[in-house]
Amino acid sequence: MAIYVDDECIQWRGKQWCHLVADTLPELHEFARQLGLRRAWFQERSIYPHYDVTLSVRDKALSMGASMGDRSTIITCAKQLKAELYAQRQAVPQS
Repeated sequence: MAIYVDDECIQWRGKQWCHLVADTLPELHEFARQLGLRRAWFQERSIYPHYDVTLSVRDKALSMGASMGDRSTIITCAKQLKAELYAQRQAVPQS
């Protein structure tokens, strides 16, 4: 399993936030579930698919086996996730 967090530390609503990504959507959603994140928090319509996590959740993710991802790794995973989402949408029959 390849799960990554970054150290972006974006200030929002009094907290600092980072990004959680993975090599595949199933890996990402399962890891997020284990972290206690709600599926509704998945940033599917963002520039790139990810979960936002606070610094404390990022630290928990790291203790559970996630890796720190540099900018290149995060972007590569994000592009893969976006392509996977696109493929899923294309596979859904149009009514």
